[in-house]
Amino acid sequence: MKICVVGAGAIGAYMAALLAHAGEEVTVVARGAHLEAMKQRGIRLLNRDSGETVEVRSIRAEAKPQLLGVQDCVLLGVKAHQIGPLVSDLRSLYGPDTSVVTLQNGIPWWYFHEHGGQLAGTRLASLDPDGRIAANIEPHRIIGCVVYKGAEVIEPGVVRHTVTPGDKFPLGELDGSSTARVQTLSDTLKRAGIEAPVIDDIRAEKWFKLWGNLAWNPIGALTHGDILEIHDSPEASRLALTMMYEAQAVAEKLGVRFRGTPEQRIARAREIGRGRSSMLQDTESGRPLEVEALVGSVVELARLIGTTVPHIETVYALTKLLSEVMVTRSGRVIVAPRE
Repeated sequence: MKICVVGAGAIGAYMAALLAHAGEEVTVVARGAHLEAMKQRGIRLLNRDSGETVEVRSIRAEAKPQLLGVQDCVLLGVKAHQIGPLVSDLRSLYGPDTSVVTLQNGIPWWYFHEHGGQLAGTRLASLDPDGRIAANIEPHRIIGCVVYKGAEVIEPGVVRHTVTPGDKFPLGELDGSSTARVQTLSDTLKRAGIEAPVIDDIRAEKWFKLWGNLAWNPIGALTHGDILEIHDSPEASRLALTMMYEAQAVAEKLGVRFRGTPEQRIARAREIGRGRSSMLQDTESGRPLEVEALVGSVVELARLIGTTVPHIETVYALTKLLSEVMVTRSGRVIVAPRE
């Protein structure tokens, strides 16, 4: 399979390396020192627990998708707020049957595509303000994916990852069907050592992952605490639990049913150990945060269905300000915030 990973950060590079190691034709789109390292030396994966190393040099890395030609599958690994500026460039990767697998955390811009009900087709302004993303990634191309994997780039071209019993990348068509293309992709990933079961309700799985991301990411960014430190603090743990229950109320009004409870989700996270959320890693590196996908989108959904989420709204306001202040002080250009 001809696969392009757009946004070869920690998760993207991890998937690219394993797929290339398994013999797939893999290319990556990246930038900066990470791109240069992959061009020169490929990708090195370090298992944090076992110390095992996988090195893959047979990967073509470029800064621009236009250099790579038509692909069978595009793994979209950039952060949610980075999609808009690059979507028009992605079109050079598309053939008639090219699929786009969305690896982002949080509520996706495509949430109401092929959703049914009164909100079918609704555009979420927090995620796709001007409709640019939906216009350039047609719904029929999209395969949803939820990432259950811990990894971080520790130096250019080098990714350190953990291996836990819960590591998986569930895949799902937006209408819940089991198609030949999603099954082929699942089989391809499995041969590479990436467990990717096909599920019939990708939105419910998105919400289950978001249950933790919604709380741990912004609280971690605001306090610099890892997941264990958050839940070792009675006050922070209570805040996280309250946010999870507020999110559950929103999701259930949208027809989602969770497996388990927030308390069980927290207990599972404590078993895994000292996870450093992606938003905490971005805060420490001074990068813009995934505020809208992980928090702002839930606020928007709550307003659409008339549900109050006061704790989520408060954390959203603080985290959004944190991201904007970091961007301003670093000299980066801020995308105008939504009203």
